[in-house]
Amino acid sequence: MPDLLLGVDGGNTKCIALVAQRDGTIVGAGRAGCSDIYAVDEPETALAEIDLAVASALASAGASTDDVEAAGFSLAGADWPEDYDLLRCELSRRLPHVPQLEVVNDALGALRAGAKDGVGLAVVCGTGGCVGARSPDGRSWHSSWWGPHTGGFAMGRAALEAVYRAELGTGPATALAAAALDVFGAASVEEILHSFTRRKGRHRFEASLFAPAVVREAAHGDAIAREIVVDQGRQLGETGVAAARIVGLAGRPYPLVLLGGVLRSEGAGLLRAEIASRIPEGVPAETRFEPAAGPLLMAFDAAGIGPDEDRLHETFPGTELFASA
Repeated sequence: MPDLLLGVDGGNTKCIALVAQRDGTIVGAGRAGCSDIYAVDEPETALAEIDLAVASALASAGASTDDVEAAGFSLAGADWPEDYDLLRCELSRRLPHVPQLEVVNDALGALRAGAKDGVGLAVVCGTGGCVGARSPDGRSWHSSWWGPHTGGFAMGRAALEAVYRAELGTGPATALAAAALDVFGAASVEEILHSFTRRKGRHRFEASLFAPAVVREAAHGDAIAREIVVDQGRQLGETGVAAARIVGLAGRPYPLVLLGGVLRSEGAGLLRAEIASRIPEGVPAETRFEPAAGPLLMAFDAAGIGPDEDRLHETFPGTELFASA
């Protein structure tokens, strides 16, 4: 009899799969690459990464898809109705014996990771930025293609452009220049520019690797870095307020979940504070889990099981599984 729960958190940098027993004990974990159907040439490429993460997690648990009772998928790229049709069809085909299979946008998966019953507002700042909200009556909304470009990639790209301008003398000097040389292992700013713009060079999403340094330099007082961080906080916060209004949360306090690799980085207090200051009705929630816990909890929900969250926390994988670099 199937007795395992599967959760998959898929983004632009990585795809994480977790397998748990019914009591909340995590018994398997796997990791693969980008699983966003919009970030690759063909959806099959993204689906192959999901396959790899799931296979790895099940193998480490000594299990197969036949042992899975329910599965939750929290995916970047689950944006429009046709995306859900595609993803549900393909995932059901891959997991034909799993009777309960849930697919949501990654912003809503993150919300389930940090807020009881997945009700409230989530603001996520990882490789990308996303916002998701759900009301007690079940209305939900996620930012997807709405609003400005946010997240580590947008921050990294803005910071690199500032470094290039500083190098040319068309912009102010910034501590980000030295930080960029360190992050990208380069001897000069031109070498960094070349690495991102040459044929067969760095993938554009590698700019997100610079985001933690931007956050750190902002905390240390660099004016350019601070401007980038404050702007990101403003944009994410304003989108969060819109999300809360759309689903009917506005007008009363609601849980505010802040998650994502950039928000975990050294010196992220400024970014977190800027986001929260824009969302006065949001009550910051204490989050015990990484976003990857969200789809796993969704699987428990689908199976009608209330997991022991203390056991889930005790057996949760270490942070190295979730690191972007």
